[in-house]
Amino acid sequence: MNYAIIKNYKINVFSSKNIFLENIKDCKKILIAMNAEKIMKNDEKLKRIINSNIGYSDGIGAVLALKVKGLKAIKLPGSELWLDIIQKFEKTKTFYFIGSTETVIRNTVKRLKKEYPQIKVVEYRNGFLKNNDKRKLIVELKILKPDIVFVAQGSPRQEFLMDELITHHPALYMGLGGSFDIYGGDKKRAPKLFLNLELEWLYRLWKEPSRVSRQLALIKFMLFIGKDYLIYKK
Repeated sequence: MNYAIIKNYKINVFSSKNIFLENIKDCKKILIAMNAEKIMKNDEKLKRIINSNIGYSDGIGAVLALKVKGLKAIKLPGSELWLDIIQKFEKTKTFYFIGSTETVIRNTVKRLKKEYPQIKVVEYRNGFLKNNDKRKLIVELKILKPDIVFVAQGSPRQEFLMDELITHHPALYMGLGGSFDIYGGDKKRAPKLFLNLELEWLYRLWKEPSRVSRQLALIKFMLFIGKDYLIYKK
């Protein structure tokens, strides 16, 4: 896979969704959504996990960073991509789902079985792991051997969990943040107008003002990209 190093993070470059899906079909790695906020994190553990797996351009910030390097890349929103993966592999792969509340995960699986009638869900559970839950989860993964494991807990918590799980059961893992809450819960994704204008971050900030501190990373990122652009042009 082609990739670039952005602020010491490896981001894989995909010029189309089909190319992405073809590259992961027999892969046993962790798929990690890369955006401005994640690129600006100085977390050595997270950096190690990303650089040894597959970071893809989930946000427009990551796409811009790759384009500054002269690479052709497209935005691959994780909130849509996991459903593309299911659609592509529902007949040939088995799935395990981890994340959100018990109600949301049940609704998610129920809807998935309705919309993808051939999907093979070996098991699912909520994302709140207490006491011996992680040990039980590892045992279950070893027994059921799912091909694809989706984990929706938020970053970097989900990346740290997947990094641990993959050592016990090699499979394709993907972190999904709040995707189950949108698909099987009552949260809504940004309207198409915001998506088309690459302003999903603004819609989310409007709906969740508490995210303002996280959006400061976007300002720092744009300053970083501007500097990198000048260096690249020279």
